[in-house]
Amino acid sequence: MLPLGRWPLDARRGLVGVFTDIDDTLTTEGTVTPDVLLAMHALQAAGLARVAITGRPVGWSEPFAAVWPVDAIVAENGAVALVRNAAGEVEKRYQQEAATRARNFERMQAVMARIEHEIPGARRATDSAGRECDIAIDHSEFTRLDDATIAQVVALMRSEGMHATVSSIHVNGWYGEHNKLEGARWIVRELWGRRLDDEMQRWAYVGDSTNDALMFEHFAHSIGVANVRRFESALSHLPRYVAPSERGAGFAEVAAAILDARA
Repeated sequence: MLPLGRWPLDARRGLVGVFTDIDDTLTTEGTVTPDVLLAMHALQAAGLARVAITGRPVGWSEPFAAVWPVDAIVAENGAVALVRNAAGEVEKRYQQEAATRARNFERMQAVMARIEHEIPGARRATDSAGRECDIAIDHSEFTRLDDATIAQVVALMRSEGMHATVSSIHVNGWYGEHNKLEGARWIVRELWGRRLDDEMQRWAYVGDSTNDALMFEHFAHSIGVANVRRFESALSHLPRYVAPSERGAGFAEVAAAILDARA
């Protein structure tokens, strides 16, 4: 990982948009601080697209989609997007049809019950009521699970045919071929009618943990906020650059680096 200051000016100047994780990337101790909101507003004023992609549920994300200066929040690891329509109202867009979502929801509840019954200490995330397309086990938000227990949760999900990934706070599992990268491709088609792969060199991605590894792999302009070092040994792909500061302060530094190149 190179220091953020090594990110070439020409690369920053050519960006059309920024994708970002939310927990421990935009947030600090669960809160989006004023410097982060100012940074997102500044990116908006500069004409850059802004999309948050998160493992958080659609129900949790909905109030933020209404007030944050973002073009969309893609929730539940790419399954569903929250977008403001022409009237300013937040609408949901799904990658799976309703019948498929209903079938998968029932299957996922059975897996959740099995996890909570079979793995000591494993508990569903407190935001589970807002989830429509995945399940989540808390490992670091309000409950602490050790690495071995986290690995047990992941293994059980995968034994049930689920995709599973670990964020800075949750273990997420789902049925379907979506993920953060597919969610990014999908939302670029949905909102702008373009192919992300045709312009991958013109987008940045900011993240902090193992569920960002796929994005770090595919985005040349991938940046970790400094707390990504917590997961450095577990990441299959590291971000290209790392900000000096952790969490929201690190995101604000990334935004400043982009904006400074355009001044």
